[in-house]
Amino acid sequence: MQLIWLRNDLRVADNTALAAACERGPTLALWLISPSQWQMHDDAPCKVDFWLRNLRSLRKTLDGLNIPLLIRKADTWQEAPDVVRALCQQHQVQAVHWNEEYGVNETLRDEATRHALEAQGLTVHSHLDQVLFRPGTVLTRSGHYFQVFGQFRRACHEHLHRSLPALAPRVGPQAPLKISSDPLPYRIDGFAQPSPTLRQYWPEGEAEAHQRLQRFLDETAEDYTRLRDLPAVPGTSQLSAYLAAGVISPRQCLHAALSSNRGEFDSGNDGVQTWVNELLWREFYKHILVGYPQVSRHRAFRSHTEALPWRNAPEELHAWQEGRTGFPLIDAAMRQMHETGWMHNRLRMIVAMFLSKNLLIDWRLGERYFMRHLIDGDLAANNGGWQWSASTGTDSVPYFRVFNPVTQSQRFDPEGRFICRWLPELQGLDKKSVHAPYKSTGFLATNSYPGPMVDLRSSRQRALEAFKGLTGRSRGHDSEYPT
Repeated sequence: MQLIWLRNDLRVADNTALAAACERGPTLALWLISPSQWQMHDDAPCKVDFWLRNLRSLRKTLDGLNIPLLIRKADTWQEAPDVVRALCQQHQVQAVHWNEEYGVNETLRDEATRHALEAQGLTVHSHLDQVLFRPGTVLTRSGHYFQVFGQFRRACHEHLHRSLPALAPRVGPQAPLKISSDPLPYRIDGFAQPSPTLRQYWPEGEAEAHQRLQRFLDETAEDYTRLRDLPAVPGTSQLSAYLAAGVISPRQCLHAALSSNRGEFDSGNDGVQTWVNELLWREFYKHILVGYPQVSRHRAFRSHTEALPWRNAPEELHAWQEGRTGFPLIDAAMRQMHETGWMHNRLRMIVAMFLSKNLLIDWRLGERYFMRHLIDGDLAANNGGWQWSASTGTDSVPYFRVFNPVTQSQRFDPEGRFICRWLPELQGLDKKSVHAPYKSTGFLATNSYPGPMVDLRSSRQRALEAFKGLTGRSRGHDSEYPT
């Protein structure tokens, strides 16, 4: 008997570990419920709900393949080795398969489970699945992990020119087993259920993920380079939640993109090329987790920035969290995240830079807040993006570059459509005033919308002075969050 331990790989198609297990014999599937661990990782309630909804969809597919889905509880990952070992003994499992994960806690969990199972004579197989290239196989000439995305991208392109990552074999039905699937919970204690509205933004299932991918490639990808910066239009793939939960794989995305671009990833349509590079940004941050594990431990990638004099300003932090900064684009972005569990890519940069630069509040507080609300919360991408914006991370923006939320608003939401969608109290303003309502005579006196909580010019100067006080500064390179 084979066992596939499912984690963030909630799909049947192109699931490396599942395909490998089924090739070797009769297979069971396992999912562990770990609420205390999820809370320690700040996993959002909407993200946990998304897992459960996708598990229900996945179970239907597995039932059609006669693969039972078993549910066990390991409140923390320290309990996982014993729980998995007990299940293996119960069902006479000879081999266990899982797809690799790359955070420090995930690595420790898998190492402990491997040792426990092998001590009982079981075989353990770990498989490459979350990334295109196994971390440690894309390195500099001196054998180190890349720290600059542009160099990493070129190395990935060289690998892709030699060979494309192959899709996993298709899984077919197996002979029925005398083991029934376990019932799935509809909610987990400690995690509130999201609103029906939020769920409507993110339907579950592999079919939904592939429909989104195909719709993006058919309708949007050609103009993606321009549209991806405009929050008022559906200019991105909206696949991040499905990638984070493993409902679709990066290999599937890559193959579909190449198919739409005559097999090319570094020529042809500019939009497709840009989107493939966004997949590689996601890849880059996964590799960073392995090569520089301090980022999994709430540490800055650039160690000298640990000395930054972050401000203790709980009231300002709370206003930022609630979307009461007085800067419409930032407040609209925060409302979008609260209602949908997602925030537009460019807005993540603007919002993060405002907190870490204009307010000079520790980026870790913002990173944690995002994880607690994002349906696509992913340690690698979220940490990488926050450290990029805060100028503490790999390939980070130069410390003296601070986005102005008003000019960013004027540039990327010129008609104020996104702002008015999420801040209806500003709908009466014209397209010039909506970006800076505090400049409209009498507006703040008659409207509940707050005035600006900080002066952009002086707060920017405060951040520059804080960074100038550090030693070992590095200019860095311009980059963005992966979409």
